[in-house]
Amino acid sequence: MFTIRKAIPSDTPVIFDLIKKLAVYEKLENDVVTSVEELHENIFTRNFAKVLMAEEDGEPVGFALYFYNFSTFVGKPGIYLEDLFVEPEHRGKGYGKALLVELARMAAAENCGRLEWSVLDWNTPAIEFYKSLGAKPMDEWTVFRLDQQAITNLSE
Repeated sequence: MFTIRKAIPSDTPVIFDLIKKLAVYEKLENDVVTSVEELHENIFTRNFAKVLMAEEDGEPVGFALYFYNFSTFVGKPGIYLEDLFVEPEHRGKGYGKALLVELARMAAAENCGRLEWSVLDWNTPAIEFYKSLGAKPMDEWTVFRLDQQAITNLSE
């Protein structure tokens, strides 16, 4: 039996484990520098993000971590999906799609103007999956990032 539920604070170690597994899949395992404690603080105390847990027979098999943003052009909030991950042995069962459907339902219920996410350009299976759902790549946009050191440098 498959279910989706909102994460609770005691899920933090599982969320952390799934984040590490996602990083391995994306070949970015050295980029995970957070901790269970930091995730707990920022998700459940400071409410910077929210998490949906995907479970099969009560066992976690995936997650979606998201937060709200705002489009000045649309004049509405949006949902930004930071991470979507389903354990490899549970892929192909529709769980990733179910998580996206749940996020779309939330976005519709909250009158959000957009549901957005990024995908690594080499991840062809994910790109094709997202396109099959009606998502459109934003090829004309380039993502820019200041990492923590660059933020410190700019702020001084």
